[in-house]
Formats: sequence, structure tokens, C-alpha cells
Amino acid sequence: MSGLKLFRTDTTNSGMTEVMPRLAEIEADVQALVEAHMETLLGVRFLASEYSTGPAHGGRIDSLGLDENGSPVIIEYKRGTDAGVINQGLFYLAWLMDHRAEFEHLVRDRLGVTAASQVLWSGPRLICIAGDFTRYDVHAVREHRRSIDLVRYRLFGRDLLGLETVASVSGGVQVARRARRQAVAQSAADAQGAAMRELAGAVDEVLLGLGDGVNRVERKTYRAYQRLRNFACLCPPQRSKLLVYLKVDPKNVDLVPGFTRDVSGLGHHGTGDLEVQLRTLRDVERAQDLFRASYAAA
Repeated sequence: MSGLKLFRTDTTNSGMTEVMPRLAEIEADVQALVEAHMETLLGVRFLASEYSTGPAHGGRIDSLGLDENGSPVIIEYKRGTDAGVINQGLFYLAWLMDHRAEFEHLVRDRLGVTAASQVLWSGPRLICIAGDFTRYDVHAVREHRRSIDLVRYRLFGRDLLGLETVASVSGGVQVARRARRQAVAQSAADAQGAAMRELAGAVDEVLLGLGDGVNRVERKTYRAYQRLRNFACLCPPQRSKLLVYLKVDPKNVDLVPGFTRDVSGLGHHGTGDLEVQLRTLRDVERAQDLFRASYAAA
């Protein structure tokens, strides 16, 4: 991966051995590895491999999936660097938008009626996984009005896989800027009190400001903040508090009653096993290390 060096410690000789990165032998090896562990690697539930778009369209989508927020996902793979991967993916994304009923039927068959009824068509995604991308690729995805993730892979040794998000855009604009404007407009229309509006705006600003390429996905029951996967879900304000769910293992956190709670195994909106309860701006400051930890793990 770009700039990353991986070393294996030798406890016997107190030395270090560099684990050299490599590309897969063939593209299909990358595809098979990702499809077998798609939910762990990408936060996407696997639906189909080499999905035919029919004789009229004349193509096969490498992988189809559904992400944590119900958005349809197309994944295209290339062993090395290939300028055609983005255009190829966009070609299939256009087909998908014209065949929504077919996709929902596939979701119903694989994941059930409930999942099919909750497909979020406002934000279909394209994930391109390749050995590398050029600066022209990164520029190109920012010019499209689609949600596109460019992910660089490397294999290390016999049993290590590295994934690096090179670019992540939503709608072809600077997502953080647009999301901030949306947050202000939504907050102004919100019927909650001024304190809750201020609190929600502060949380939104902090989560969007954690790094480049943070996408914001609106669902009826929560707002997800996403890199390649969700790292935070913000629920609508309650009377006196906000609930944020993070992808942080509660076992690694000193839980504080009234502030943090282990909700693994408990039903709740959004994704994440750590619930953070926010009542004041000071709580937002207290939670920033947890926000960063969840962002880093996404």
C-alpha cells in the first residue's frame, strides 16, 4: 500500500523482517477473497457474483451487495491499475438504476422481505477495488454525481490483506461542505428546542470533520456517517439527549452510566455496539476520543 511498510517481529532473535506487499496472481483471487468476507471487509452483505445484466445490455457485474444502510452496492475489481474500472462500474450503476425491481427481487430472495422493502435508492454505491489508482482516477470520481469509493488492496505474506481508501465521494461534490449546509437547514426546520439543535449541529460538525471522504446517509430513523463502512449513527433528538452509536467494542471502554452503554445484543436504530448519550456540548467534547476511535476502525 502507498507509503505503508509492514514488519513481522522475531521474538526469538529480537529482529524484524519486512513483509513485502504483492498483487494477486489474477483478478478473480481478489474477488473471491472479498466476496467470502464482504461484510467484515466492507460492511456490505453479499448478494451475487458475476451477475448478468442480460443480452441487451451485455455485461456481468463482478459483485452485488447491500450496505449497512440499505444502499445497493456494485463492486468492480482489477488486479492492478486499470483506467476503465470506474467507467465500467458507472455503466453497471446506470443499468442498476433502470432495473430496481430486479434488484429488489434479488434482495428478497437472498436477505428476505424486510431487507427488500428498505432498499435505499437515493444513494446507490460503486466500490472499485484495484491494485492502484492514478490521480486522474481520483479527479474523475469527484466529477461524477454518484457515490464512488476507490479502494487500493495489497496482499502481505500468505495471510494478510490490506485495504486503503484512496477516495470516497458522494454525489460528485465535497460531501462535508454540502452536509454541513444540509445540517443547518434541517436543524432550522427541526421542532426540537434550541439546545438540542445546537447539540445536533455540534455532533454533525465533529463527525464530518474527522477526515476527508466522510459520507452522510439519511435514513428515517437515523443518520449514518460513513467512510467505507458506517462509523457513527446519530438518532433524532429526544427531549433532553442525543444517542450516537459507534463501531467501538464496549469491552475496550470504561463505561460510564448515563454517558456510555453496551448495546451489543440489544435492538436499536443504526449500527454499532457502543451507545453514547449526549446532553450538553461538554458531552460532545468528552466523546471525541470515542468518535475518533470509531472513525479509525471504519
